[in-house]
Formats: sequence, C-alpha cells, structure tokens
Amino acid sequence: MTWQDKLSDTRNGLRNLNGAIPETARAFGALSKSVKEGGTLDFKTKEFIALGISIAVRCEPCISLHTETLVKAGATREEISDVLAMAIQMGGGPSMMYAAKALECFDELTSD
Repeated sequence: MTWQDKLSDTRNGLRNLNGAIPETARAFGALSKSVKEGGTLDFKTKEFIALGISIAVRCEPCISLHTETLVKAGATREEISDVLAMAIQMGGGPSMMYAAKALECFDELTSD
C-alpha cells in the first residue's frame, strides 16, 4: 500500500468518524485551527513538532498527514531528517522504526 493510499484511507476513516461525532469533530477542528494560527511559532515549525510527536507516539496515520502538510509547506528532506533525528533521540528504537516510515512517506510524496 502506498502512502497516498494510506492518506486516502485515513481521510475516509476520519470522515466516517466525523459523521458519527460531529460536535466533537468541530470542536477538535477549532482547537487545531487555533493552535496552528496562534502563538509565536510559525506554522511549519508547529508541523515539525507534530511530526516528531507522531513518530514518538507511533501514530502512522498522523505521520502521513503531518508529512503531507510539511511537503505542502515546502519542508526539505534535510529539515525532515533533523526532526526524525530528534524524534529518535526522544523515543529510542521504536521511534527509529517510525522515523524510517516518515522518511519513506516524505520521499514518496516528493517524488515526481
């Protein structure tokens, strides 16, 4: 299964969940918007943090969504790699395995 397929499956699952719990979905969406638009850190930095946390907590769907967002935000492979190194330092061996998945996702999403 490609990362594009995984992104599609994740979005379909979220649409299904959002239909089942619309008030919670709207509240979570508002929280997400507030966090991303407010504060002193720029959007890309916040997404780097989200990717690092996604790796440390081993959330493959989160990795794909945040990697895609970072690709759209213009993140470079070197920047992504720096985040992966920090996530590995914080999460140890399991984070190493998920960091490999994140880099694979980035490479697929940026290949022509």
